[in-house]
Amino acid sequence: MQASEVKSIIEAGIADAQVLPEGEGCNFQVVVISPAFAGLSPVKKQQMVYATLAERIADGSIHALTIKAYTPEQWQALQG
Repeated sequence: MQASEVKSIIEAGIADAQVLPEGEGCNFQVVVISPAFAGLSPVKKQQMVYATLAERIADGSIHALTIKAYTPEQWQALQG
């Protein structure tokens, strides 16, 4: 599996998501930025991202996944 595939799957599953993927094979790290995360706990944000990739995790296409999920405002604050 390629990072570009992971990016496409997450973007298709989460409204207005910006996805910054890294990794290859079956190990990936993703930063996901979306207004859909507003008001959610860190765990709920991760669950949203996992849900988009559940099929790939179940079939072994993705073995390890590290997720960092932010609202656009949180992401902007980290960049400053």
